[in-house]
Amino acid sequence: MNYAELFHSLKRKNETALITFTVIGDPNYQMSLKIVKNAIQAGADILELGLPFSDPTADGPTIQAADQRALQAGITIDKCFEFLREVRSASMIPIGLLIYANLVYRYGIEEFYAKLSDIGVNSVLVADVPIEEATPFIKAARNSAIDTVFLVSPLTSNERLTQILAQARGFVYLISRLGVTGTRNDVQDLTIELIKRIKQKTQLPVAVGFGISSPKQVETLARTEVDGIIIGSAIVKIIEENIDHPENISSEIGSFIASLKNATRDDNKIS
Repeated sequence: MNYAELFHSLKRKNETALITFTVIGDPNYQMSLKIVKNAIQAGADILELGLPFSDPTADGPTIQAADQRALQAGITIDKCFEFLREVRSASMIPIGLLIYANLVYRYGIEEFYAKLSDIGVNSVLVADVPIEEATPFIKAARNSAIDTVFLVSPLTSNERLTQILAQARGFVYLISRLGVTGTRNDVQDLTIELIKRIKQKTQLPVAVGFGISSPKQVETLARTEVDGIIIGSAIVKIIEENIDHPENISSEIGSFIASLKNATRDDNKIS
């Protein structure tokens, strides 16, 4: 299933897409695979998966620690590809990757995207490449029929927003607040304003991420014009808090994701 089909299907049901983020291989390959499969069963509509990287500049301490755990567990690019194949063989859920440019350069840009296309990955967001430097990645993505997702923040000018939207495919990733990833307790008015500004310029779905950590926040956002809600650090935090009790990780994440998905449904919003 591609993004357009997924978002259209959910809109007909008055649901907002729940997009869950984890780092491939955190805390190890097999547990990470179990977490992802449980996330799908619990109600995740789209998977956003991070390839572990030694210097994830867009991420806060929680996801940085997840990258380190995955790297220490021996996760490599080739193991990430193997992981993605296993996920794809288990589900047709859309899969997006959040990566850093150096990983792609080291593998070869065209080769990297071609590999992802063969696996069945839907999109790639290169977190540390601005739109002004993205041409080689965009070209490779187009050649391999991979959607190009870009970050938009409350500080993005109208001129730059137009430039980004001209190249965006799949959906637009809206940063709900400034700074790195991490859990917060509110939904900023700037986020609501930015959703409206983007909606005036594109028919692409808009997904909000960075700092969303509770069903109540999901419910608040689901009542706006947003099409998808991305939860990352709050999920990864469960792994961190249960690192000495791995038997609890998958079930706790599954329960948390189920509560988040429930908040996206029009007939089950939290009062």
